[in-house]
Amino acid sequence: MEIFKKTPTVPFMKYKFVALAVTSAIVLAGFVNIVLGRGLKLGVDFGEGTLIRVMYKTPVSVATVREELRAVGLGNSSIQESWGKKGRAGREFQIRATEVVQLKKSQLTPEEIESHEKLANKIIDALRGDDGKSELARGLKDLNNIDQKSLAAFLESGFAGKGEEIAAKIIASRNENGLFTNAEDITRSGVEPGVTMFLKDKVFFGKLAVISRETVGPQAGSELRNKAVMATIWSLIGMLVYIALRFKLANGVSAIFTLAQDVLISVSFYSFTSREINLPIIAALLTIVGFSINDTIVIFDRIRENQKLMRKMPLEDIMNLSLNQMLGRTFITSGTVFLTVLALFLFGGQVINDFAFIMLIGAIEGVYSTVYLSCPIVLFWTRWFPSKRRSRK
Repeated sequence: MEIFKKTPTVPFMKYKFVALAVTSAIVLAGFVNIVLGRGLKLGVDFGEGTLIRVMYKTPVSVATVREELRAVGLGNSSIQESWGKKGRAGREFQIRATEVVQLKKSQLTPEEIESHEKLANKIIDALRGDDGKSELARGLKDLNNIDQKSLAAFLESGFAGKGEEIAAKIIASRNENGLFTNAEDITRSGVEPGVTMFLKDKVFFGKLAVISRETVGPQAGSELRNKAVMATIWSLIGMLVYIALRFKLANGVSAIFTLAQDVLISVSFYSFTSREINLPIIAALLTIVGFSINDTIVIFDRIRENQKLMRKMPLEDIMNLSLNQMLGRTFITSGTVFLTVLALFLFGGQVINDFAFIMLIGAIEGVYSTVYLSCPIVLFWTRWFPSKRRSRK
């Protein structure tokens, strides 16, 4: 498919200084905003927070879970569906929530631990619903959410010496077959009918179970943050080596500056919008880096081909020609990525909105940086550090 019938003649390199000034201004504004302004809003992956895994009795949607949390002011929590055993689609979810982020200490204080416990209870109460709360208020036990130790202690009052054994069978059945829906499910767990009769008027079957609840402290968050930074740095170094070997050192240096700028621009826009930085966003940044370097390599290849064919043409003119020759390809490849990510951003829902937002910025930034940063840097490098062969000529 041809976008342009004839090769365009856009003087891209004519605006290289303007483009560099705009890029520098955005990066500087982002840096100032991060250091002196709003800063980066770190998610539970890199700070403190509460991580809860829950399993519902019947399938629900992520949107339903979010609406229940929004009612208590936690609608921005990260909610992910867990794909566990067959037949449990829409039943298991992982919820990450944070209200306080402290990164300078290596351990949580007792007050902060208590704060996280309150946050966890707030999430569970919101998901349990009014019916569950009213049953608990009547003094009934939630058989779908009670732990084995508490259930064993409760059963000892009616089955002395057998509480632990009976509780183990009930909890094992719940873990294996899913949450209880009625009294018959208790009998199917392998206990004697008397146990069902004993529990019948003393328990209710809540709509969810808390599989696990954890508190992520600042030390774990700091380690994840450092690993994320190192993953980004090593990816940039690896690409520097690859580009330098495939082309020239000038191209490698250009690539590393271009990719670093892609990351900085994306993070700057993220700081402007006060969105949370978490592990999926780091994955998006690395995806942007890969997308950008692919476009850059294609342009570098065309420049190298044209240099062999047009030895007397100035490098700046060759770059302009090469960029125009590849403009149609850039529109097709980058355009399809942009439209796909735009659809995710507009219609993908809140779960994927942050990821789609940074990918949207990256899809635009990747093309811009290839044209207005990678090529000018190569041009400046060849002027500042001319090769011996060229200087002899």
